[in-house]
Amino acid sequence: MIMKTSRRTFMKAAATVPLILPSSLWAAETSPNSRLTMGFIGMGVQSRGLLNQFMYRSQVLAVCDVDTTRREDAKKRVDDFYTNNPTYGKPGCATYIDFEELLARKDIDAVCIATPDHWHALITLAALKAGKDVYCEKPLTHCISESVEVMKAVADNKRILQTGSMQRSSREFRVACELARNGMIGKIESIECSFGDPGRPCNLAEEAMEPGLDWNRWLGPAAMRPYSSVLSPRGLHSHWADWRAYREFGGGMVCDWGAHHLDIAQWALGRDDSGPVEVLPPETQNARRGACLVYDDGIRVHHKNGFGVDIFGSEGRIQVNRGQFNFTRGEETIARFTRREDGGTLESKLTMVERDILKDAKVQLYRVRENHVADFIEAVGTRKKPITHEGVGARSAICCHLVNLVYYHRQSIKWNPADCTFAEGSGDPAWLNDSRRDYRA
Repeated sequence: MIMKTSRRTFMKAAATVPLILPSSLWAAETSPNSRLTMGFIGMGVQSRGLLNQFMYRSQVLAVCDVDTTRREDAKKRVDDFYTNNPTYGKPGCATYIDFEELLARKDIDAVCIATPDHWHALITLAALKAGKDVYCEKPLTHCISESVEVMKAVADNKRILQTGSMQRSSREFRVACELARNGMIGKIESIECSFGDPGRPCNLAEEAMEPGLDWNRWLGPAAMRPYSSVLSPRGLHSHWADWRAYREFGGGMVCDWGAHHLDIAQWALGRDDSGPVEVLPPETQNARRGACLVYDDGIRVHHKNGFGVDIFGSEGRIQVNRGQFNFTRGEETIARFTRREDGGTLESKLTMVERDILKDAKVQLYRVRENHVADFIEAVGTRKKPITHEGVGARSAICCHLVNLVYYHRQSIKWNPADCTFAEGSGDPAWLNDSRRDYRA
């Protein structure tokens, strides 16, 4: 059966487990018997890296995946780690195919969600309803309406949520945004963000089913279609699965890398609680670059090929990417590290900028004390919002969805960021659910 999406049916789909409050507040330094207890949902490549970080800081009690190979491998990783490192916890990790069974456990305080995008919001909403704190990978949602529901659910259930947009926890991105926010390149005029193509419809050929995979559960809310190893690779794969390229399951590179770089653009502009007021399609028909977010002060954020995040000001320019940084004013290069030949190190250049340029800065942005995962653990203990809380994650995702919408429909959109609706009669309300997003019953 297929049911048309509505707010009521969407919330019913997510509200399948009872409300359970966590047993206590947690800190990373506590003993194994009193540490944060966690469950992991989705055990692919990204989750393996997260698991390695979380096992040091929490007690992982359970893992969930619809693929037997990945599920059993994750259990072995957890049990082997705690067997070899008993000061961090105890072996005995449980396994689940159904995430709702994991969420029903009263002894699990928080979950890490690293499934394909089309499952993110539904599992997040169910986890929040179950009283769990949530670390969910980016993009936080698969469509705009999901972003609105997640922000509301975090507030209603008084939970902590961290989105996996870890670039905000990297020093080079924070320094770049502090320079921009403090007027060190004059008035910001535009930003260019470099990432790949929008999503495309899935037309993959049918393959023989992978043994041990619950394909129906992998598809979940998406429409039924034949199995493809492109979507859910066979065995214990080590590459990034390409489900993210297809609209039914992801949002192309617009929602993959765009969720990182557009998030930094939002941070640089101080728009974490807002967003653009207009979205423009590319000037060339069928182009896969050229979409543009327009903000209320006229600043434009362009989707182009280039240097990660490229911020243009009236008096200078800031370029930042992972492990790369370039800050110029007029004709003078203040600090540059984009390759080894530039000399010095990235850290030395950032230290100089903080010491000499930002020492008296009025705007000082959130600084994580250790890393993105540790910031979530700390927030769970303090009950203060982490660096990429639900508002950050949801609104950055909305930027990605708006960019995709102008590629999909090739028309301008007027946007009301205050209540996340189309403005001035533009757009189609069905687009808030991506107009292709019907949840299977």
